[in-house]
Amino acid sequence: MELTSGSAGNGGAVAGGLSLDMLAKLYIEPTNHCNLDCRTCMRHGWEEDLGFMEFRLFEKILEGLHFQATMPLIFFGGFGEPLVHPDIAVMVTKAKAAGARVELITNGILLSEELARRLVTAGLDFLWLSIDGASPQSYADIRLGNHLPQIIAILRRLRRQRIFNFGQTPELGISFVAMKRNIADLPKVLDLGLRLGATSFLVSNIEAYTAAMGNELLYSHSLSNPSHLHHLEMPRLDLGTENDDVLKRLIGRFTLPGLMGAKNADHLGACPFLERGSVSVRWDGQVSPCLPLLHAHSVYTNGYSRFWQEFHVASAVDRDFGDIWNDKDYRTFRRKLLDFSFAPCTMCNSCDLPNLNGEDCYGNVHPACGGCLWSQGFIQCP
Repeated sequence: MELTSGSAGNGGAVAGGLSLDMLAKLYIEPTNHCNLDCRTCMRHGWEEDLGFMEFRLFEKILEGLHFQATMPLIFFGGFGEPLVHPDIAVMVTKAKAAGARVELITNGILLSEELARRLVTAGLDFLWLSIDGASPQSYADIRLGNHLPQIIAILRRLRRQRIFNFGQTPELGISFVAMKRNIADLPKVLDLGLRLGATSFLVSNIEAYTAAMGNELLYSHSLSNPSHLHHLEMPRLDLGTENDDVLKRLIGRFTLPGLMGAKNADHLGACPFLERGSVSVRWDGQVSPCLPLLHAHSVYTNGYSRFWQEFHVASAVDRDFGDIWNDKDYRTFRRKLLDFSFAPCTMCNSCDLPNLNGEDCYGNVHPACGGCLWSQGFIQCP
């Protein structure tokens, strides 16, 4: 999909023909607690309180979504483990009853047979499983716990439960975060996912939240490579032939649309969250335009760090969700994201402004999104 501007109702158009004013996807962070301590997690750089979304707040958010004719997709995720929340199955049930498509991402460890049954019965549409290693050893190296055999057994039970209910849902997707220490495992993870019945796969780079993880990047050269200036359209080609060597030589010199995150690299960036028509809600009700701005954190790339100050447009505790989404200032900000006229801080880094998302040399003020790795196609999420 490409980001397009133009007239669509009152607010222009984003990818897929969505109106800029249509809320199509709602990310809900049920909690920022987690049952693991993965070396890759943003939580290592936090100094934040931990908590759970109150159920009455969740109900208030659901009720507020009826400001438009179509319910948005509801995605339970964020920067905690959704299954830690004691009411997660009831939340899924409520969201389905409200008419939403519901997806959830999990590390899978807490997916007991009873909880799997409840989620299937609730009507969960899609379950994303985060797996970053194909062997117990490689999995434990990142997740800091040897749970892979347990997760595989759980997913096999989930498939049986789905068949028992004569249903096709939830579909299963596999999410893999790639870094130097595990990239060799990627083919095996994909094979594992196929054996478990996965229908979708998503691979992202690691976003380094600590200096140590900055050494694990697989895209250090691409951060400063201006390949976006050279746009090359290629046809579909067979792989595993003499074409492979040619493609390898081209990837570093040109933007190849749709390949390896290149769709966002050919015009200095585009907000993937805006393209989806999405918004994110933190466990305490704070509303942000995207997942990365839910929490303050630092990101380490090529020997320097950038501090990302959180950015919240409103609180769902105090305001109706329709009022938040249609707020004049927030609509103006979405228009700004659509234009994406931010300084290219990921490639430049020639001043001290890239050290913070507070402002950039184009005159943009907080949040200045030009240094966002999501907007450049390096980081992806379901």
